[in-house]
Amino acid sequence: MLATPIVLEAAATMSSSVSRQTYLPILISACLLLVLSFGYRAGFGLFMQPLSDARGWGRDVLALALAIQNLAWGVFAIVAGGLTDRFGSAKVMLSAIVLYALGMFTMAYSTSEIAIISTAGLLVGAGVAGTSFGVVLPVIARAVPEAKRAQALGIGTAAGSFGQFLIVPLMQIVVDAVGWFQALQFLGLSALAMAAFALPLARYEQSGATANANEVQQSLWQIASRAFRVRSYVLLITGFFVCGFHVAFITVHMPGYVVDLGFDASIGAWSISLIGLCNVVGAYSAGMLSNRYAMRKLLTFIYLGRVVAIGTFLILPPSIPSILLFSASMGFLWLATVPPTSGLVALFFGTRYMTFLYGIVFFSHQLGSFSGIWLGGKLYEIYGNYDGIWYTGMALGVLAALLHWPIQEKPYTEQLATA
Repeated sequence: MLATPIVLEAAATMSSSVSRQTYLPILISACLLLVLSFGYRAGFGLFMQPLSDARGWGRDVLALALAIQNLAWGVFAIVAGGLTDRFGSAKVMLSAIVLYALGMFTMAYSTSEIAIISTAGLLVGAGVAGTSFGVVLPVIARAVPEAKRAQALGIGTAAGSFGQFLIVPLMQIVVDAVGWFQALQFLGLSALAMAAFALPLARYEQSGATANANEVQQSLWQIASRAFRVRSYVLLITGFFVCGFHVAFITVHMPGYVVDLGFDASIGAWSISLIGLCNVVGAYSAGMLSNRYAMRKLLTFIYLGRVVAIGTFLILPPSIPSILLFSASMGFLWLATVPPTSGLVALFFGTRYMTFLYGIVFFSHQLGSFSGIWLGGKLYEIYGNYDGIWYTGMALGVLAALLHWPIQEKPYTEQLATA
């Protein structure tokens, strides 16, 4: 999600004289890297119940580690962007892959809260940041001709969601076959395969020092200060917190919730997988609708739709059809918030400082992710169920809808002019 402004800047500087035979292998490699990166990340909830039981932990321990993972992703995404500008994307991606693999592998040996936070939290969080949209999509933008660029970036974005659909059930198969301990070892080693897809991308390194970046950094605090005086921008930041709360809680805790309802763990895996599949359609549709309708209204209805989906899921008797119906409904609304949210940032302030200003919005999303995962585990340990967190999610959905409705869709670039 943080990649949108970076891609816009990269796309503006690249030539379009690249043949299909030249860029197609790069596009395929980039997509496969995103499939694995996002697929692994979406499957950590599968280990919530078995790892916690084996270590004698409450679910709040691993929940805290995965919450920190999301927070670390938000922080390291900004760091990864800066390192990419200075040292090139290939070095950043390969370093991140090593951290990703090491974090997954050593999860199996984490026997204390500090250890699991360090492995599943910090190491994996840094690994995701360096192998996700913020680093990979700009490579696609440089490799693909301008006429095909928007389509290629859409394919790359969809690849991340498709990874959630494809990889999570495979992870569950591995867990069922060899147990959670060996599964983490195997998955950690298999994560190194991402390097095979990262290496071809080195051909399209981002080159050149960032003389302009230093100039921008000198006034970032001024830019942020002026942007925070725009009421609509503050409302957008606050509302995106709720998006992170919803998606992170469901990604991590849905598998365990399904087991608590009495269903096999594979149903939880298929639930997360179906969310990823439907998200491909939902995110693309939201982008198309953002060009036709008011983005604030679209965001309002997306959050209200989530409230309806959660409420219906809680009311219906637990069954496999109700689980899959909920997963499909949430999938269509999953990252549908991203196109209108990033579109509003661009409308408010243009593209000059969009990387930084959208980064602030994305960090709010990751704070929401942290809160949803951690609070879900904490409330479960206190009350023995997830009822409280589901109702909290519904209340926050209503709040997000109310926050987005009064947003004024107009430029505020004059507020940043003196920055």
